[in-house]
Amino acid sequence: MFIILFIFGVVLIVWGLYLMRTEDGLFGKNRKSKNIFNFILMGQASGLGQFISGILCIIVGIIAIIMM
Repeated sequence: MFIILFIFGVVLIVWGLYLMRTEDGLFGKNRKSKNIFNFILMGQASGLGQFISGILCIIVGIIAIIMM
């Protein structure tokens, strides 16, 4: 069960990084400024939610293993 949580976390991290690199923003010259403008205007940066969720899945998996 814990291995599935780690795999899901890694998939979310990779998916988030992919979206952050490939998504076109409304304004901005580079990726960083496009993600900042998307975050300000729409309340979310492309891929940021998946990236943070993946990190949290891995952290929860580590805590669950320690608590066993």
